[in-house]
Parts: sequence; structure tokens; C-alpha cells
Amino acid sequence: MIPRLLERTHTPHDPLTEALGRPLSPNEGLTEYTVVAHWPGLDYFTLDDEQRTWTSIQWAEHLEDARLEHPFAVSPDDRRRPILHLDVRLHPDDRELTGPEWAEIAHRLARAAGVEIPSKEHGCRWIAVQAQPGRLDLIANLIHLDGAWTAPPADALRRLVDEARRIERDLHLIPVRTGPAARPAIRTAPTASAQLARVLTQLADEQAGPLATVRGLIEHAAHRIARQPGAAGTGTAHGLELIARRLHAIQQDLDSTAAHLVQPRGAAVPPASRHTAHRSP
Repeated sequence: MIPRLLERTHTPHDPLTEALGRPLSPNEGLTEYTVVAHWPGLDYFTLDDEQRTWTSIQWAEHLEDARLEHPFAVSPDDRRRPILHLDVRLHPDDRELTGPEWAEIAHRLARAAGVEIPSKEHGCRWIAVQAQPGRLDLIANLIHLDGAWTAPPADALRRLVDEARRIERDLHLIPVRTGPAARPAIRTAPTASAQLARVLTQLADEQAGPLATVRGLIEHAAHRIARQPGAAGTGTAHGLELIARRLHAIQQDLDSTAAHLVQPRGAAVPPASRHTAHRSP
């Protein structure tokens, strides 16, 4: 399970479009099988007899309300982009999760990201969308209904990664890495090879490595360009996808090289005996 924190935006329309994998629609209703979880205050926000199946446009407007009501609200660092978007992707070979399992994952990630505080029903508005296989998107407005701003923790990504590892264990999902435990040797062996292996491992890290960050940005750009009309945009998006694949292959090569550097060297194999002619002195 790999969580990603994407760049914050002004409105929820683009994140919701990306989560659905299709344009927003004023006619298509999103049921509880798509919007699998939401902020607790929504249960009190809607009336019992009100239509509960909202369209994707209505969900976007619902998330945006707080920004429209408090247009001058800013974050502690004076930023005006209140829409937080994170996604999490399962291992390709993971089992198919149920709706309650997706909902549990959504609430746990929302708490890890700091957008849901237990017992606080009128905090951030957020929804979790499960519209694509093996993927969950969480979209939140960091502006409260009273105009206050929720600042996610500085180590939000690390908290999300740690929570993802716990979710993998609790729900018996396939962990990100299942290879041999060679990392303790990389961290402790005081050899030059181990030091080089540590550097290569950091470069290849799928969670916090620089190549993973670059690859994620390229994939995001490819996805957005692909939605633009015209054959030129399609070709550019395909080219970016190929670049992302090459970066992933480089990560795998670096990881393999790091593992090779810390493998214990076997005893030297004696050369095969050779029959030579005896020479007398």
C-alpha cells in the first residue's frame, strides 16, 4: 500500500476528477459504493428526507463551500490552497477489499493526515472516493465552517506511510517490500560497500526517495495532459508515461545493486586442478 500526498489546489474539481478517472457530471450520482467515507459532520448536515445520492458536481460544491464562505482564510504559512488530496494504492496482487474495509482505511488515513480529529464533528470537510481498482482518494478542505484553518502535521507523509504499514498488517494486505531483510546490514556494516549501498537504497526508496517523488510528479502530469483534447496531448502523455516507467526500472536496478553490494562474499573457490608436466631441475 503506497500513500501519496499530492500538491494542494484551490478547488476540489481537479482532484475529484482524478479520483473518479472521468470528468465531473451534473447527472451521475455517486453512491456509497463510490464515496465510501466522509467527515462525521455530514450526518448532521443533511436532513433525513434529503436526497443522499449526490452527483459529482454536488460533492465538489459541498467540499468547496467553506472556501467560498471564508475567501480570505489562509494557512499558517500564508497559502491560499485549502484542498488537500492524497491517494493510496494497493499492491496489484492484493485481494479485493469490501466497502467497510475501504471506509476503515479512509478514516485511519484521514486521522493520520490530521484532517479528522476524533470527537470533533465540525472540522474539515472530507470525502473518500473509491472509483478505480485498488485505489482510494481522500479529498479534504482544510478550512473549517467557522473559518479556522487546519494545518496538517509537518511529517504528514511519514505518518501516512507508518499508518499504511499498520493497515497492511491489520487487514492482511501485501506489504510494499517482501524481499530479503538486507537493510539492517546496509545500516550497520561499516564498509565502503555498505555506505554506497545505503545511498543507492535511499535513491531507490519507493516511499521517500527522490526518484519516487519525481516519478509521481511525472505520472500526475501525464494524467492531466491526457485529459486535454487533441492528439498532441495524448502523445505527450504517452511519452511521460514511458519516462515514468524508465525511472521505475532505474529504481529497481539501484535497489538490486544495493542488495548485491552487501551480500556476503563466499569463500574463494579453489581453481580446478591442472595436469602439468613435471620438470626436473
